[in-house]
Amino acid sequence: MISDVLDEWTPHDPAQGALLAEYRAFVAASGAAAVERSLAPEHLTASCFVLTPDLSRVLLCFHRKGQFWVQLGGHLEPGDSSLADAASREGREEGGIAGLVAGRLPVDVHRHDLSAAFGRCRVHWDVGFVAYASPDAVPVVSDESEQVAWFDVDDLPAGTPDDFAVRLRTVLDEVLATR
Repeated sequence: MISDVLDEWTPHDPAQGALLAEYRAFVAASGAAAVERSLAPEHLTASCFVLTPDLSRVLLCFHRKGQFWVQLGGHLEPGDSSLADAASREGREEGGIAGLVAGRLPVDVHRHDLSAAFGRCRVHWDVGFVAYASPDAVPVVSDESEQVAWFDVDDLPAGTPDDFAVRLRTVLDEVLATR
């Protein structure tokens, strides 16, 4: 199944481990609806945290529907063979950086409610992965974003979700713990 990687990953952070247990229970209870957005308003999504190799910069997009700065990512599509594959595809589509490939194991889980602007979707059970790109890589705006830009991880733009800085720090800590 596309979500099998959730059973392979052991997060460094205990809070992430507790949330991951909820993810596993959600997937077990939801079956196909966990990965297919047309079947339920709550479903898995895949994010791609695009970082520079030295972890000093992160690529963010200004999300058209949400009207906030956030990592690249989105829904799983029929051609995605894994959550990491979906994260890689989303990273390439939304960031416009060719050849972007996310790591095989997650670095983050983050469940969040959505506003009416997201249509039928009500809760995203997001699974985050990391991909690396040169700080010289030039991002390209997609149809889903108004802007895409590099930011220092310690100097995020105004307009990120309230918990985004904490989420990014958790991602960076996970990367550092597994290097």
